[in-house]
Amino acid sequence: MPRFVQITDTHIVAKDALVCGQSDSSKALEAAITTLNTKLPVLGEVDCVIVTGDLTDHGTPQEYAQFTAIMAGLKLPWLAVPGNHDQREAMRTSLSAASWMPRSGPIQWHHDLGAFSLIGLDTLLEGAHHGELCKEGFAFLDATLTAIGTQPVIIATHHPWMHSGIAAMDADNLRNGAALMDRLEAHPGPVRMISGHVHRALTTQIGRVTCQVAPATCHAVDIDHRPGVSNGLILEPGAVTIHSWLTTPEPCLVSDIIPTGVFAGPWPFSDG
Repeated sequence: MPRFVQITDTHIVAKDALVCGQSDSSKALEAAITTLNTKLPVLGEVDCVIVTGDLTDHGTPQEYAQFTAIMAGLKLPWLAVPGNHDQREAMRTSLSAASWMPRSGPIQWHHDLGAFSLIGLDTLLEGAHHGELCKEGFAFLDATLTAIGTQPVIIATHHPWMHSGIAAMDADNLRNGAALMDRLEAHPGPVRMISGHVHRALTTQIGRVTCQVAPATCHAVDIDHRPGVSNGLILEPGAVTIHSWLTTPEPCLVSDIIPTGVFAGPWPFSDG
């Protein structure tokens, strides 16, 4: 069965630096990779890893070098889309050897896994925290959806359109997400949208589109639903998300959040 892992919001900074003086994002990504590599024998075949944006915290060449150095330890191929903390051209230059990286324009791609298609879309609007899908992005999406026919599709973006209840994050979501949803609603096959940005695990249903936000590998955004409250960084455990296409009792995508780290167990369930 096709299966892939989602990593998001790694926010890598310079070696030995901390995000906001608090979060060791490099150590967190290393822990995520160690967790994945360790669990590969029990997860079944995994096709790839998708990084849904904010690879770095400031988009500098030094940060991308640190990111790629850490990702070199991953025993799986990976693809990525940019987030609002990334810089498109610095990301393109640093990852130019990747076969999925476009030579110019939005960083977007189509990856066919047989049972379903993965489409990565670029929602980065440089200089802003919120996201927008540009004309080229919509054109790419339209052409790809037409080409895949009724095949199930998973759309990977950094910015979600769904709201989280965290006011400051919801103000910086995907501003033209309604136009994206119109296209996804019209697709004749099953559709899911996976994103990052919020640094929390969230799921909702918008029409016939299941929308999912994955937790970050590093710090979380504190859950605070009071209006007018600024974002807060909290050092909750990091996690990765594994998405598996199951065929029984009917075809569906099942998503499982895996905390990163080393934990005691497993032991057999027994009353003895």
